[in-house]
Amino acid sequence: MELQQERPDLSAYLAADAVVDHEHPLVAGTAYRLREVAEAPEAYAKGAYEFIRDTIPHSNDAGDLRVTCRASDVLKARTGICYAKAHALVALLRAQGIPAGFCYQHLGVLHGLVALRLPGRDWIRQDPRGNKPGVDAQFRLDREQLAFAPDPSAGEHDDLLVRATPHPATLEALHAATDRRHLDRILPVTL
Repeated sequence: MELQQERPDLSAYLAADAVVDHEHPLVAGTAYRLREVAEAPEAYAKGAYEFIRDTIPHSNDAGDLRVTCRASDVLKARTGICYAKAHALVALLRAQGIPAGFCYQHLGVLHGLVALRLPGRDWIRQDPRGNKPGVDAQFRLDREQLAFAPDPSAGEHDDLLVRATPHPATLEALHAATDRRHLDRILPVTL
């Protein structure tokens, strides 16, 4: 399975914007602290991934009704669904010069992933959703170990495009939701 870049210019996968606000002091400060203990890009990427996966609970798992979107808001609130956690991880990666983008799985609803590209390597997807019984996503560079595997017999599939920005349908749902229960009802099912 080969991932495809949406934008040919790799600089698009390093950019900051309103959602991937890696220049925000909270994001930049978190990236700096993570970088202090991880010199090499691979070690930093793993540390950032594990930080988002393990210290920011998935709001459904935690029963948290708050809806976050912007990377800095995810870090501040310490909660988010898969899309929001992906925004935060992409921001932390980009803050340290690691190209990163957004991928999705069609699993009845869209599930958000991160793709990153380390020096000398191809794009590889990572799933910062957060583990729980039956879910064991791990940071791996030799092969993917995501939270979920699509079931083709149920019409599920991977979208292999690495987007430079979050898909508008995901942002629309996050911005429209009054709380997580409302968000659960309006999650996009397709791109």
